[in-house]
Amino acid sequence: MANYRCSAACRHCLYACSPERTGGYITKEATVNVCELLRAGGCRSIHIGGGEPFMDFDGLLMLVRTVTDMGIRVEYIETNAYWTTDFQHTASKLKELAHAGADTLCISVDPFHAEFVPVELPLSLAAICQDAGFGYFLWQERFLPMLLRLDRTKTHSRAEMEKLLSPRYIIETARSYGLHMGGRAFSIESEFSSKKPADTVMSDKPCYGLISGGHFHVDMYNRFIPPGCTGITIPLNEAVNGIPEGKYPVFEALLGGGSAALFKHAIKLGFKPDSQGYSSGCNLCFHIRSWLCENSPTPELDPEYYIEAMKYW
Repeated sequence: MANYRCSAACRHCLYACSPERTGGYITKEATVNVCELLRAGGCRSIHIGGGEPFMDFDGLLMLVRTVTDMGIRVEYIETNAYWTTDFQHTASKLKELAHAGADTLCISVDPFHAEFVPVELPLSLAAICQDAGFGYFLWQERFLPMLLRLDRTKTHSRAEMEKLLSPRYIIETARSYGLHMGGRAFSIESEFSSKKPADTVMSDKPCYGLISGGHFHVDMYNRFIPPGCTGITIPLNEAVNGIPEGKYPVFEALLGGGSAALFKHAIKLGFKPDSQGYSSGCNLCFHIRSWLCENSPTPELDPEYYIEAMKYW
């Protein structure tokens, strides 16, 4: 994750990125450190995302070159295509990326992005990639028949898309995505799912996803983000070399006894569950962690993330 700032604030964003997130971009020193740790952990290929990586194109070129020079392959770069302008300008950037060591873009196209980026831009970027011989794929292409019913030259509000696409386009898009209800998407789950008392949705099963080496992310601050649980971060060097016991109470509670253990921990600190209930154990966990950020902060919880995850709804 090259950055947290993004030109969009999509309602399904796992990482709660937006134009208002803290600025900055991953540095070369941080990139080198990440690559050394990834190699030590056996990782030989990555994808680059954000935020929106193209918000600092010079920084992106540095990132691609550094990763490539350290023997790690860049599988693809994620983008919402907001930066696509005329053919010559866009093709020139693709050429620079190719020289740096990248050869494929993952171009976002779906109803959530259409609130912030006109559909014409990802389609134009795909056409320019094809003409330039630069690899690309649309994520997710299945939404194109729906999106082409919109005016592709402008962005569209929720109200407009509910009228033009479907009154339930938000939940239908989320389900079609196979969306993990994390980050800002917790608001989707809360709106469209029935709620149950906290004690009926929590689980005492350990959250082993917290230590998964599968599709995890590393952010611009060299922090490991588990694949199934955004909002918890551990320094990458500790994730690779060993996490100190007793340093991260929220992490340890979830890893030891799931959301039920975290609930017990929070109750002792004064947490009171919402009388309206929760749509899932993960939804309960998110709200507990958000409460802890404000009332009993711990180093694995990033307060900015929880504040931003509740915005743009």
